[in-house]
Amino acid sequence: MFNLIFFILFFFLFLTSKSFAYLDPGTGSIILHAILAFFAGCITWIVAKYRQIKSFISKLKKNKKKI
Repeated sequence: MFNLIFFILFFFLFLTSKSFAYLDPGTGSIILHAILAFFAGCITWIVAKYRQIKSFISKLKKNKKKI
């Protein structure tokens, strides 16, 4: 199994040809915006869950005071 993994890594790292690919500035901008959108979505999700938990705990405290 180790020999197979070593062969695959060797093949893909050392025996490949150059691709001469071109990444224009627009591609970099799209990648940057995707990364920023991911982090903004994560922060929004965390804040929403924090508010849900905070609301749930405050409702529990209100119910305890009534009892």
